Amino acid sequence: MAKYGKEQDAQSVAAFTVLKRAMELDSDSRYQQALVCYQEGIDLLMQVLRGTKDDTKKRDLRKQISGYMDKAEIVKKYLDQEKEDGKYHKQIKIEENATGFSYESLFQQYLNETVTEVWIQDPYIRQIHQLYNFLRFCEMLIKKPCKVKTIHLLTSLDEGSGKQQQSSGLQEIKESLQDHGVLLELEYSSSVHDREIRFNNGWMIKIGRGLDYFKKPQVQVLVMLNLKRLKPVCQALLYGNSGSQESKYWT
Repeated sequence: MAKYGKEQDAQSVAAFTVLKRAMELDSDSRYQQALVCYQEGIDLLMQVLRGTKDDTKKRDLRKQISGYMDKAEIVKKYLDQEKEDGKYHKQIKIEENATGFSYESLFQQYLNETVTEVWIQDPYIRQIHQLYNFLRFCEMLIKKPCKVKTIHLLTSLDEGSGKQQQSSGLQEIKESLQDHGVLLELEYSSSVHDREIRFNNGWMIKIGRGLDYFKKPQVQVLVMLNLKRLKPVCQALLYGNSGSQESKYWT
C-alpha cells in the first residue's frame, strides 16, 4: 500500500509539472505546445483520479481536471480558428545530418481524408535520387487516410544530358499512379524557383530544399530506400501554414 501511495504521489507531481509547463507556454503564446502539455497533464491527472480512494481528494481532483480542460479547450478553439482563418503556422528546423525526418513523420500531421488534390512546386525533380524522392512522396499521398485523386507537379526541365532520364522517369511515375487511380499532371517552367507543397485542405508547406532534403546516395544503385527515415539529411527549414482552400498554387 505504501509503495502504491508513493507511485500515486509521483504521478501527481508529474501531472502538475506538465500542467505548469502548459500554463507557461500558454502565457508565452506558444499555443500548439501548450495544448500538447495540457492534454498530457490532464491524462496523467485522470490516471491519478482513477487510483484515488478518498472522496474528498477525488472531488478536488475532478475540480482541477475540469479547470485544466477548460483552459485546453480555449487554446484548442483558438488554434482551430487560426487554421480556419489561414493565420496558423508551424516551423520545424532540421539540423545537418539529423535522422528521423521521413516524409511520413513531417507531412502526416497535415494529411487527412479531406485531401484529394496536391500541388507540388519544386524545380529540381531531375536526377535519379530526386525522382525517387518524388515517387516516395507520391506513395505516401495515396495511402490512407488520404483520398488523393490528382497530383500537380510544376518543375523545371533538364536541358542537359539528363533530359531523357527525367522525362522517362516522370512518365513511369505517372503511369504507376494511374494504376492506382491517381492523375499526375506535369508542367515545366524555366522560371520556377520557389519550393512549396499545397494540399486542398488549406495547408501550404514551404521547405528550403524542397523534397530533396535527404543527402544524395553515394552510388546510383538505390537499395533499401524504403528506410528513408534512417538516412541523414541536409539542414532544412520546414514552414507550414494554413490558408484558404480556394487559394491557387501557381498561375
